Amino acid sequence: MADILIIEDDNAISELVRRNLTLVGHSCKRAQTGKEAALVLESSRFDLVLLDIMLPDTDGFDIMQNIKDTPVIFLTALDSLHNKLHGLNLGADDYITKPFEILELLARVQAVLRRTKKQEDSFILGDVSVDLNARKAYLSGNEIELAPQEFELLHILIINRNIALSRDKLLELAWGFDYLGDTRTVDVHIQKLRSKLNWDAVIKTVYKVGYRLEV
Repeated sequence: MADILIIEDDNAISELVRRNLTLVGHSCKRAQTGKEAALVLESSRFDLVLLDIMLPDTDGFDIMQNIKDTPVIFLTALDSLHNKLHGLNLGADDYITKPFEILELLARVQAVLRRTKKQEDSFILGDVSVDLNARKAYLSGNEIELAPQEFELLHILIINRNIALSRDKLLELAWGFDYLGDTRTVDVHIQKLRSKLNWDAVIKTVYKVGYRLEV
C-alpha cells in the first residue's frame, strides 16, 4: 500500500483520516503546520500528500508549489470555484471539500494512487489471492468462477477492508445509483462469496449495519 502524509491542523479531522487510511492498509504520517510539513517532506518520501489550505503559519497553496514529484489531494473547507481551479492549476491531482464522506475520500485516494501506479494490483489473504486488474480470484491456486457482480462486490470489500459498510452503501458502491433491487441482493451475493472463497470467518456480519471484510 501507500505512504501518505496528512497535512491538517485540525487534530480530529487528521486523526479520522489517518485512522481510516490505516484501516485499509496505508501508512500515514501527520503534520499540523507548514513548518512541520516542510521538515517531514525533507526527511521522508511519500506516495501521496493530503493537504489542507488553511494552516496556522502558511497556506497550502504555498506548500503545494514546493512539493515535487508527489501527487497531492487538497482537503479543505474552501469550496469556491476560484480556489478549486487555483489548486488544480498548481498541479493538484484532486480537490475535496469539507465536510466529506470518508468512503469518498478513500475512493479518491485509490483513484490517484491507481493513476500514479502506487495502488496495489493484487490482494492475498490466507489461501485466497485476487488479481484486481485481471478481475480473477484464486483459492489455493485454483481459479474461482465469480460472476461480474460478485467480483465487483469483492473489489469494494477489499479496497474498504476493515470498514463496516451498510447494505445500502454496498448497493451504491458495487451496483450503482441506478440499481432498482433491494438490500437482500447484497445478502445473497455475500453468501456466494463466503461459500466460494471459504470466507465465512472473514466477511463479518456487522449487527444492524451490514458487512466488513476483516483483515
